[in-house]
Amino acid sequence: MKQQSVIVFGATGGVGAYTSLYLKDKGYNVIAVGKRNSDNDFFRDYDINYYAVDISKKESFKELPREDIYAVIHLAGSLPARMKNYNPQEYIDANITGTLNVLEYSRSVNIEKFVFATTLADVYHLCGSTDLIDPDSIRKFPKNTDHSVYTITKNAAIDLIQHYSYKYNFNPFIIRFANVFLYHPNPYYFVNGVKKGKGLYNIIEQAKRGEDIELWGDPTRTRDAFYVKDCTQLLEKCISSKSQGGVYNVGTGIGTSRKEQIKNIIEVFSPNDQISKIVYRPDLPDSPQFMLDISKNIKELNYIPQYDYLAFLKDFKLEMESNVFEKLWGTESDYIK
Repeated sequence: MKQQSVIVFGATGGVGAYTSLYLKDKGYNVIAVGKRNSDNDFFRDYDINYYAVDISKKESFKELPREDIYAVIHLAGSLPARMKNYNPQEYIDANITGTLNVLEYSRSVNIEKFVFATTLADVYHLCGSTDLIDPDSIRKFPKNTDHSVYTITKNAAIDLIQHYSYKYNFNPFIIRFANVFLYHPNPYYFVNGVKKGKGLYNIIEQAKRGEDIELWGDPTRTRDAFYVKDCTQLLEKCISSKSQGGVYNVGTGIGTSRKEQIKNIIEVFSPNDQISKIVYRPDLPDSPQFMLDISKNIKELNYIPQYDYLAFLKDFKLEMESNVFEKLWGTESDYIK
């Protein structure tokens, strides 16, 4: 039986790299596409062809294969966590124009499945409670944050995808991402264009040193914490399922309280002879809270999460120690300057 070919746009990013290797392991012919001019021959080690493409430029697509492409997984784009300073034009170029170019390529090679990553910010009005957020909820969000233009462009991209799917007869899978946890050696991200340390990484380092860890706000606040290796499973389920597509939440359907999160971090990372203690700080701001309904994933995609919060931390630790993607992403010292 001939291998099905799948193109992963955004293959040098966190979810994209994990997804490319997972799909290869599942027997697909994976074509990795990233904006970087070079992947340092990382993908060649896994018998995956890599192409450098700037999705905002239509001419960049000329070198891509054009025969027997079964599915496109579109994870490329510009997002707030990676934007130094603030330039809304980047969102327009990457997330709208870029998606249009990916769709034009997909149309030209007659794909059957198209998978696109959108943002939980598009249903921000439903966050803050423990009620399950339906994947087909009305999109509504604040218009005055660093995520506003980003979310506008993601929503515009969804409308384009749905239009193309009707006109050119492919199945569209819109995957709503919250934060997908994974190990990457870069310990920083951006908020309002300003570089900050990742909260999880900071707490892990405190736990490794056996230091007291502050728990800000209400310790019972819960969130749906999702690990990358469940995400790769979900993306593969999209392209292998008989579903006609739709909108699906990236989640576990299980809430983990802030207290439980920190207790699990201490269990996995603190040395036995110097176990960290939790210091409660109810006077400081609360953590985000949301719960995602994944019943549609289970019913239509036969998707069952494999990682609860503790299991994800244990695997996360192994990933930190092995740094499988070092050739692609480097080490932490490459980012600390």
